[in-house]
Amino acid sequence: MNLMKIPGILLIAVLLGNLASAQSPAANPRQLYVEEYKDLAVKEMLRSGVPASITLAQGMLESNNGNSTLAKKANNHFGIKCHSNWKGGTVYHDDDHKGECFRKYKSVYESYQDHSDFLMSGSRYSFLFELDMTDYKAWARGLQKAGYATSTTYAAKLIRIIEENGLHQYDLEGAGTANARRTRKKPGDPNTEALSTNEILIRNRVKYIIVKPDDNFRTLQERFDLLPFEIYKYNDFARDQELKTGQVVYLQPKRNKAEVGNDWHTVKEGETMADISQKYAVKAEKLYSKNLLAPGTEIKAGDKISLRKQLPGVKPMVKKESQFLPDEEEGELRFEFDE
Repeated sequence: MNLMKIPGILLIAVLLGNLASAQSPAANPRQLYVEEYKDLAVKEMLRSGVPASITLAQGMLESNNGNSTLAKKANNHFGIKCHSNWKGGTVYHDDDHKGECFRKYKSVYESYQDHSDFLMSGSRYSFLFELDMTDYKAWARGLQKAGYATSTTYAAKLIRIIEENGLHQYDLEGAGTANARRTRKKPGDPNTEALSTNEILIRNRVKYIIVKPDDNFRTLQERFDLLPFEIYKYNDFARDQELKTGQVVYLQPKRNKAEVGNDWHTVKEGETMADISQKYAVKAEKLYSKNLLAPGTEIKAGDKISLRKQLPGVKPMVKKESQFLPDEEEGELRFEFDE
């Protein structure tokens, strides 16, 4: 630029503009990520129970703060690959092999939901949902312990991101909203009588109800002040589960073992481990573990299932449900599902 040809006033404006540009710090990509997605993370926390800080930190770490190719092309913030069970959109990207198939989402929130659903449905991560939603350190360490990523410093990375960017405030915000939703209606308020339409029963010191014809997940959640994920988690339900009249639904987490006197159960024709879990209010994963069975193992009529004691022997190796492979070029981790 030839400064000699610029009028005096204009020259001063140009110089001041250049000086301001030189002194203005570059936008922090992590701050931009937080501002863009913090509300979605809190919304997802209320739906799934996954702390908002954990979702944000993992998204930042695994999508290079939303700047990875997959994040930009497919709203995919966790590098989730297609695999045979995926029915949504797809995008192809070079990873371990050339032109691999990755999931493509209509929005970033869909990516957040898919990631949370994986944690909610994986038995390896079920213990995380027994932690306080505001205890981000326990969640980070739990994810590493469960083998979420190959990095031995994965928990430390998440904790550092959370603390450096003040993400814990969004956990507190989500928890506060959740507590407000749990506040029951005062006597005399409209629809207060609806609380009594399902008799609350007790089994193995766990509260439960029997499903009535007009019940559905939403009405039960509202009636008993539960968060959306809690009924699914407490009952080991799949996300596409449908309620049936006469079905048992627990309102609290099931126990690790059956009550005294219920030591064994003999499997009847057509019974599943899920049926036995509901019958005795014992977590399905604990029944598999006590009986030296891999999660999902089919049982048959006549089998004896231990309900209280751990059987002697070697527990089966549990196949990893995910594997994360570092991508040095993009600075992210690839999220793989088992078939």
